[in-house]
Amino acid sequence: TAFPVQVAKLESLIRMLYDVEDQIKDKAPAERLAKRQSLSKETLKQIEAYLASDPMGVPAVLPKSNLGKAAAYVRRHWEALSRFIDDASIPIDNNDCEQLMKRVATGRKNWLFKGSMAAGERAANLMTIIGSAIRNELDVHAYLNDVLRRTLAGETDWSALAPHAWKAEHPGSIRSYRQEERRQAADRKKTRRVRRRLLSKSTRQR
Repeated sequence: TAFPVQVAKLESLIRMLYDVEDQIKDKAPAERLAKRQSLSKETLKQIEAYLASDPMGVPAVLPKSNLGKAAAYVRRHWEALSRFIDDASIPIDNNDCEQLMKRVATGRKNWLFKGSMAAGERAANLMTIIGSAIRNELDVHAYLNDVLRRTLAGETDWSALAPHAWKAEHPGSIRSYRQEERRQAADRKKTRRVRRRLLSKSTRQR
């Protein structure tokens, strides 16, 4: 790492934000907001102060370095990046959306042109539907097969055809192994964060 001290400091502060999110993810909105206001807000103040400190300035970190560019991006978008502390419904990051966009990035390797604007819109709509089905752990083939057949038959109750509504009516088409994979991944992440918090606490007490 080109700037080991600065990167280590910022990473530790960012991990503190995610540790808070890990502790409040199953809480009620009011409690999540209260914790963000009392804990995350203070951590954000520390990050903001450190970004403006001498270790992050010239000549320690040059503006055209990777860290300098990243720091400049955070400063420019600080209001948007810190908005989650004022609204419990806003996630701390857009990782879920980024994961869904991987399908678009993968698709770019398989096609160059869509043929027309209308074709592009149809592809975007279909990928959105498929992405929503995946987010709901559905068997995509079973979902599309049923929904397309019902639509072609004249059904127009779109709310009943939405993935979350269809899921409730077709429990047999839920890919339970995906739920288990997600649960195991969440458990591993939680274990790592608990260990990190305990290590940090132990270090401070020495």
